[in-house]
Amino acid sequence: MNMDIYIYALAILGGLAAGFINTLAGSGSLITLPILIFLGLPANVANGTNRLGVVFQTLVAVITLKNKGAIEGAGNYWLIVPAVLGAIPGAMLAADMTDQALRYTIGGVMLLMFIPVMMNASKWLRQHSGDGAASRRWYVILIFALIGAYGGFIQAGVGIFLLAGMVLLAQLTMAHANALKNLIVLCFSIPALVVFLYNGQVDWKIGALLASGQMLGGWLAARFAMDHPQANIWVRRLLLVMIAASAVELFGLRALLFH
Repeated sequence: MNMDIYIYALAILGGLAAGFINTLAGSGSLITLPILIFLGLPANVANGTNRLGVVFQTLVAVITLKNKGAIEGAGNYWLIVPAVLGAIPGAMLAADMTDQALRYTIGGVMLLMFIPVMMNASKWLRQHSGDGAASRRWYVILIFALIGAYGGFIQAGVGIFLLAGMVLLAQLTMAHANALKNLIVLCFSIPALVVFLYNGQVDWKIGALLASGQMLGGWLAARFAMDHPQANIWVRRLLLVMIAASAVELFGLRALLFH
């Protein structure tokens, strides 16, 4: 019974931290996936179970942000639709294969992404979004389809890619991009979860515990994003930390650093 309490506490607290990080920046799955595997789930089941918490966490975050007027409706479908369409084949691919080569590739991309996030402060901290024309460019739509495919495949780090795409390519403010990021993740996580459910790769008991923590974390982060006057600055700082952490995790360097 005592061991069960530890498992429950680990899942809920890990979900709380991941929900907060996911809502503000991204890569909270670098917390939840190791927890799920530590609790005994096979990697593919952990990958599927993780989506349950993501769906509920982003649902709570989207509702909170929507109620505060942070999610704008005009033009969002130019970014949402390709991401959703990309997520379905990505999730189908993840259900049947290992991800080692992809992890190294994404780890390299994470390291490269650290540079524009660090250097382009003016873009990350801009006060006004563009007129929406950038979101309709063909290469932006293609990039968001690829981001959706990656999100369907493994989820970890997808929030960072979405934020970078929206701020650097679609010319959105950090606040606008962060709110829209949660809506996009919600939209493509639902069909991805269905794919994993179809393949029997979701543990409902552990997933529900994780989701309870992630919902609270998502709510707290959404409130922080809207109520804190310097939220953009802190989100960018968190983004840099999570990019570095993602690269370490994806390259398998954590075991070497803490051996």
